[in-house]
Amino acid sequence: MQSVRIYQCERLPGTTVSIASQNRSRFVAVNKQPDRFANRISRLQEEGAYAILAQAQALEAQGRDIIHLEIGQPDFQTFPNISMAGVRAIASGQTRYTPPPGIPELRAIIAEDAGRRRGITVSPEQVVVGPGAKPFLLLPTMALVGPGDEVIYPDPGFPSYKTVIELSGGKPVPVPLLEENDFSFDLEAFDALINENTRLIILNTPANPTGGVIPTADLAHILAAAERYDAWIMADEIYMRLVYGDDGATSIAALAGGRKRTIIVDGFSKTYAMAGWRLGFGIMPEALAEKVGLLLTHSVGCTATFTQIAGIEALAGPQAQVEAVRDEYQRRRDLIVAGLNAIPGVTCQTPQGAFYVFPNVKRFGLPSAQLADYLLQEAGVALLPGTAFGDYGEGYLRICYSNSRENIQAALERMAEALKTMI
Repeated sequence: MQSVRIYQCERLPGTTVSIASQNRSRFVAVNKQPDRFANRISRLQEEGAYAILAQAQALEAQGRDIIHLEIGQPDFQTFPNISMAGVRAIASGQTRYTPPPGIPELRAIIAEDAGRRRGITVSPEQVVVGPGAKPFLLLPTMALVGPGDEVIYPDPGFPSYKTVIELSGGKPVPVPLLEENDFSFDLEAFDALINENTRLIILNTPANPTGGVIPTADLAHILAAAERYDAWIMADEIYMRLVYGDDGATSIAALAGGRKRTIIVDGFSKTYAMAGWRLGFGIMPEALAEKVGLLLTHSVGCTATFTQIAGIEALAGPQAQVEAVRDEYQRRRDLIVAGLNAIPGVTCQTPQGAFYVFPNVKRFGLPSAQLADYLLQEAGVALLPGTAFGDYGEGYLRICYSNSRENIQAALERMAEALKTMI
C-alpha cells in the first residue's frame, strides 16, 4: 500500500485545507464560506421608508399608538370593479404564462390611454408591461448605461434612481432640487453637470418626495441639453394623474423631439390603488422596447395574467373614482400644509402633485434623521427624514398624506406638542 502524507498549511479565513500526496499532490478545501459578493451590490441598502415602517411596527408591538405617514402608497382599497376583474380572471383559470412584454390587449389600451393623456401617439409595440414600475427604472438603465457613462438624477429623489445607476455600472450625478425653485431642477447646476459622458437623465414629475412639478419651460431646457449631448431621458411619471389645479403636468415626451429619446415609466399603483398588484409599464422607442423585453424575459419572465386583466379594467372602466380620490388627496394636502405652517419652526410649500409634503425644519438645528426619530419616539408619528432621498434632503422631512383627515389632524397636534419646546 502506498503511503499518504498529510501536511499542515496555513488556513485561509473560513477554510480548512489539507494537502494529501499519493503519487501527486492534491489540494482539498472544505467548509469554504460563500461570503464573496459582486461589487455591484456592495452599496445596496434598504429603502428608508421600509426601515422606518419596521421601527414603527416594533413600537406598535409594544402597545404604542403610531400614526403612519411614512409609506408612499394609497390608503384606499383597490376600486371594486378592478378587484372583481382580477378575481374573475383567477376563477376562470387565467393564471398561466403570458408573452413577456404583456398581453396584447393591455399593451394596446395602455398605448391609447397613455398617449391620449400626454398628447402623443404611442404604438402597442412601444409598451412593455412588468410587475410594477420599478423594473422600468432598472432594465432600461441596464440596456443603456455602462462603465464610464454618467447619469443625472434628482436629489432629493426616489432612492432607487441612484441604485439602478450603480447596478448598471454608471456614475450617479445628482442635481439638487431647490425649495426656492419650487423643487424643480436647479438648471444652472444641471447645465454645469451635463457633458459628453452623460448617457441618461432621470426626471420625476410630479415628484417623490417633494410633490413638485417641473414646469414646461424647464422641461424644454432639459430636452434641448439632452439633444445637444445625445442623452436619453427617463421620465418617471407614476404620479401623473395626481396633479392639483387646472394646468396638470407636462410630459417631456410631448415636446417636439422628446419621444425618440424618452422612456416613460408609469404604473397602476398610485392612480388605481393597486400597489400590491404589482403592475407597471414602460413606453419607449421600439428598438429599446425589444431589448427591455428580453431583459424582462430573463429576469421575471412575465407579469401575472390576472393582474394584467385587472389593469385592462382599470383603464377601460369608470374613471370618476380616480378623480374623487384625487380631490380627497387635495383636501388632505390643504389640511396638512396649513397645519404644518402653523407649527413654530416649520415652513411648508404647497406641493402641486403626488401625495407628499416636504416641510423645511432647518430652524430646529437637528439632522433630519434625528428629528424624524424624535417625532416617532415622542409623538408616535412615523415619517421620513429628507436625507432618505439624498444629501440635498437635509433639513427637510417627507410626510405622506395618504391617510385619513382625522389621522392627519391628530398627527399635526402630536407634532406641534412635541416640537413646541425645541425652538
